Amino acid sequence: MSNLSKTSAASTAGVLISLGIIYGDIGTSPLYVMKAILGGAPISEALVYGGISCVFWTLTLQTTIKYVLLTLQADNNGEGGILTLYTLIRRRAKWLIVPAMIGGAALLADGLITPPISVSSAIEGLRILNPDIPTVPIVIAILTMIFLMQSFGTEIVGKAFGPVMLVWFTMLGALGAISLAAHPEILRAINPYYAYDLLVNYPDGFWILGAVFLCTTGAEALYSDLGHCGRSNIRLSWGFVKLCLLLNYFGQGAWLMTQEGSVLRENPFYGIMPSWFLVIGIAIATIAAIIACQALISGSFTLISEAIRLNLWPRVKLVYPTNQKGQLYVPSINWLLWAGCIGVVLYFRESEHMEAAYGMAITMSMLSTTILMSYFLKVRYKSWLLVVLFFTVYFAIESSFMIANLSKFTQGGWVSLMIACVLLLVMYIWIRAFYIKRSLTEYVRLKDYLPALKELSADETIPKYTTHLVFMTSAPKPKDVESKVIYSIFQKRPKRADIYWFVHVETTDEPYTTEYKVKKLDSGDVIRIDFKLGFRVEQRINLFFRTVVKELVENGEVDITSRYDSLSKQNLIGDFRFVVLEKFLSYENDLPFVNRLIMEWYFNIKKYTSSESKWFGLDTSSVKVEKVPLVIRPAKLPELKRVSA
Repeated sequence: MSNLSKTSAASTAGVLISLGIIYGDIGTSPLYVMKAILGGAPISEALVYGGISCVFWTLTLQTTIKYVLLTLQADNNGEGGILTLYTLIRRRAKWLIVPAMIGGAALLADGLITPPISVSSAIEGLRILNPDIPTVPIVIAILTMIFLMQSFGTEIVGKAFGPVMLVWFTMLGALGAISLAAHPEILRAINPYYAYDLLVNYPDGFWILGAVFLCTTGAEALYSDLGHCGRSNIRLSWGFVKLCLLLNYFGQGAWLMTQEGSVLRENPFYGIMPSWFLVIGIAIATIAAIIACQALISGSFTLISEAIRLNLWPRVKLVYPTNQKGQLYVPSINWLLWAGCIGVVLYFRESEHMEAAYGMAITMSMLSTTILMSYFLKVRYKSWLLVVLFFTVYFAIESSFMIANLSKFTQGGWVSLMIACVLLLVMYIWIRAFYIKRSLTEYVRLKDYLPALKELSADETIPKYTTHLVFMTSAPKPKDVESKVIYSIFQKRPKRADIYWFVHVETTDEPYTTEYKVKKLDSGDVIRIDFKLGFRVEQRINLFFRTVVKELVENGEVDITSRYDSLSKQNLIGDFRFVVLEKFLSYENDLPFVNRLIMEWYFNIKKYTSSESKWFGLDTSSVKVEKVPLVIRPAKLPELKRVSA
C-alpha cells in the first residue's frame, strides 16, 4: 500500500494520533470560553443562552463546515496548510502570495502565544489546591519538556498524547451530559436567534465575539496538520471531538442557569464537576492543557517546510524522524518557538494577561485562508455563486471576530501582531532577494563550451583537478549553465577533469516526487542530471547522485574507472568532487537604499542558515565551496585622468 493510501484511510491508530496532535488547542477551550464570555457581568438567560448559541454556531460554521468539510479538500497529495493551499492556485494568480505570506506569518506568531497561555492556564488551575504555587518556573519547565519531545516526531508524540486526550474528551462529554440532564432546556440555545439577540440587543454584546472566538482558535492548525494525520482520520475524530465539546458547553450553560442573577465566582468548567472528582478533574485538565500547544508546534513545522520550497524562508535543516508520511521536525524552528514562548511567559507571567494577545494573529490567518480558499473553489467547481457565498459568509464572520479582538490591542494584542510583522518581514526579504538574484543570473549555452571542455580535459600541462567534477547548477533548461560556472572551470582556477557533471534540483509542488533525467553531451564526457524532488523529500543529493551513477554504470552508459594509467590498470574508480558556488554581495554595487537594505539583511540572515552543501546533503569531504560576487548594480566610478610622471 502506498504512503498516500495509508494516510488517506482512517484507522484506529490514526484517529488516536489525531486526538493527540491537532485537538489540544480547540479541545481545551471549555476551560476558559464560558468564563471569558460572562466576564464580570451578572448571569442572565440572554447572556448564557446567547453565549452557548454563538459557540455552537461558531464551531459549526467555522470549524466543521469551513475547515473539516471544505478546506480539508484543498490538499496536495495529503499535505495541508495555508502555503500548500497557495501552491494549488499560484499558477493562476501569483498575487495571492500576499495573503499566503500574511496568513503564514500570523500562524507562526500564534504558535508563540498558544503554548504559553495553554500551559499557564493549566498550572494556574492548581491554585485551587494551593493558592501560593509559583507558576512561572513550572510553566517554563513544562514548555521545555514539550519542545524537547518534538525531536522524536509527531507520530511518537501523538501516540503518547492520544490516550490522554481520549480520556479528556470522554470526561468532557460525560460531565456535560450529567449537568445537561438537570436543565435540558439549555438545548434551545441551538436556535441562532439567541446568538443574534446577544450580539445585537445585549449591551456591548458585539464585543463578546472576542471571547466566543476562543472556541475555534485551533481550526487553522487543524488544516496545517493534515499531512501529519490524514483527512479521513481528522474528519472521523472531529465528529467525536465536537460532540464532547458541545455536551460540555451545554452542560456548563445548564449549571450557569442554576446561578442566574449572581456574578460568576468560579470557573463553570469546574462548577459542573462533583466535589469528589475535582482533584482528578484538575489533574486531567492540567495534562490536557499542556498538550494543547502540540497542534501549533507541528503545524509550524509543516508551514516552514512549505515556506522554504516557496523561497519564503531561509533553508534550514529539516529532519524526518520516522518513515511515516508527513512526519517532520525542524530543529531551528523548534528552538525559536521555545525561546519565543519563554519570552512571552516572562513578559506576561499570568495567563489572564496573555488573553489579550491571544486570537489577534489567528484571525488574520483565517481571513487569509478564506481569500485563498475562495479562489480554490472557483478553480475546482467553476461556480461564482459558491465562491461569492463562501467568501461573503466567512469574510463577514472573521472580520467581525477581528474587529472584536482589536479591542484587546493596547492590553497586549500588539505583541502577537508585532511578532507576525517580524516574521512577515523575513518572508518579504527572502522572496524579494530571490527575485533580485534570479533576474541577474546570466546563463550561457553549454554546447558553445563543449570543444573547450574537451581540450581542457586533454591538456596535460594543467594538473588534473579531479576525475569527475560535479557542479550544482540552478539553470532550469538542460542546455544552459550559469556563466559563473564556466568562469569557475576556465578562469578562476582551470579545473581539468575527465568527466564533467552538471546536477540540477527542481522542487515540485507535489510532496513526494522522486524522478530524474539524464542528458549526455560530448560522447558521455559531459553529463547533466536533473532531479525532480517533492517538497517533502529530503535533499540527499550525494546519495541520489551515487545511485544514478551506479545505474548508468550498470547500463554501460558511462565508465567511471579512473583514467590515471597506474590506477586504470587496477580498475579503480575515479574520484568525485562537487563544486558549489555561493554568492556574496559584492562591494562593487551602487544600489537604491531599499534594495541595498534587503540584500544586506538577506546575506546577514543567510550566515545563520544551512550552507548550500549541507542543504543538498553533500559529503563535505568531497565538496569545494567557491564564493562568487553578486554584482547587482555596478558602482559608477569617476573618470580617471592620466597625468605625466
